[in-house]
Amino acid sequence: MIRGRRNGWHAALPAWLAGCAMLAAALRLAAAETLTWRPETQTLDAELEAAPLIPVLDRLATKTGWHIYLEPVPGKTITTKFTGLSRGEAMRVLLGDLNYAFAPQPGGPTRLFVFRSSRDAATKLISGIPTDGADRRIPNQLVIKIMPGTDIEELAKRLGAKIIGRLDKIGVYRLAFEDDKARDAARETLLDDPEVEGVDYNYTVDRPPAPQAAPGRHVGPPQLTLKPTTGDGRVVVGLIDTAVQPLGNGLDGFLLQAISVAGGGGASGSGPTHGTSMANTLLLGLQHATGGSTAARILPVDVYGGNPLASTYDVTVGIMAAVNGGANVINLSLGTTADSAFLRSVIESVSKSGIPIFAAAGNQPVTTPTYPAAYPQVLAVTAGQNGQPAPYANFGSFVDVMAPGSTVVNYGGQTYVITGTSAASALAAGQAAGLADAKNLTPAQAATQVQSQMPFQPATR
Repeated sequence: MIRGRRNGWHAALPAWLAGCAMLAAALRLAAAETLTWRPETQTLDAELEAAPLIPVLDRLATKTGWHIYLEPVPGKTITTKFTGLSRGEAMRVLLGDLNYAFAPQPGGPTRLFVFRSSRDAATKLISGIPTDGADRRIPNQLVIKIMPGTDIEELAKRLGAKIIGRLDKIGVYRLAFEDDKARDAARETLLDDPEVEGVDYNYTVDRPPAPQAAPGRHVGPPQLTLKPTTGDGRVVVGLIDTAVQPLGNGLDGFLLQAISVAGGGGASGSGPTHGTSMANTLLLGLQHATGGSTAARILPVDVYGGNPLASTYDVTVGIMAAVNGGANVINLSLGTTADSAFLRSVIESVSKSGIPIFAAAGNQPVTTPTYPAAYPQVLAVTAGQNGQPAPYANFGSFVDVMAPGSTVVNYGGQTYVITGTSAASALAAGQAAGLADAKNLTPAQAATQVQSQMPFQPATR
């Protein structure tokens, strides 16, 4: 249960973001203090002296992979020493007069609720210390979620912060500080503030490259006929990407009115943008699944504008804008090494509403996570064929789907080629949208079919 539930960001998703809870405290344990989790025996060792509760839970979340939810207890410290205790015994000793409850999740991380009054009051997510992506933090910025009734203007003034992004309906704000020292001091203050439900860093997301000209290749545009939309059952793919240009070739009817969350200037130049190439690739997926006639549409959401980078805040806002605009399939042909609690919580909420999310697994031949693809609620798509991942593609255990990673784009009478897991993700998302439209399936049912038709079995190379 989440504190302060709201009426919701979108009428079809009541209170869909009220459970947003952010990244928690930075570790402040002294070097001599230890907290060791032994996964082979599921036991814990600890030696702590007056250690603040939040940093201890932060380290515990990092060590165990648990998602820990806390009812804030200002000033709580822990002094204890033990070895080889089971998780239940360890929690009884570690937490003292606080209550706790474990909630296993099939196919997902165990949840631990820590509270004084009731489990429902444990809403602040302790998500663990970032072990990757720390260099992706945008200097001087935090993303916070406040409780209902909190005066954000007064809070920002007290922190010496400037509000540079705001989602008033759900109480989420992007704050800028004078420098990193001021940001980090504010973060420590906010983590213990009962009026603040969550705090997260804001991370960079690289701009995906535009397709390359391929003058020697001659491929026509997607062959699709636009069917009229009937009732509320239409399929809409939210394309969270760079700006999408007019497609030409009689295909612009498939594009709904574009949304930009990052300003204009994202579609300059004579060649197609990455977003334009992804729109074409989505249409190829639709063509393959429907035989050439569909009522499905694409809702372009530009999260880059004319900027070389987006942020996890921008991507999250883009997802919300797509859902608010009627999207019931989401494609994210982008990624970062940083795990954002804000982005993760929104993806969890969107997924619970039955909206499948496809995302690119990453264009490096490694097994390390790329986000948002690595979140359990996302269908992570790598590139490859015949059961073999492409030599450039991520093949980690988080990958769910494998699809061809190269598509040819006809734009302005010229031919371009786009290669990577971006194209694979868009192709899979288009396939799902086409199946939902052609077979009268829910988008979630169609996504399940795509996963069974294009499976990926993680393996080492």
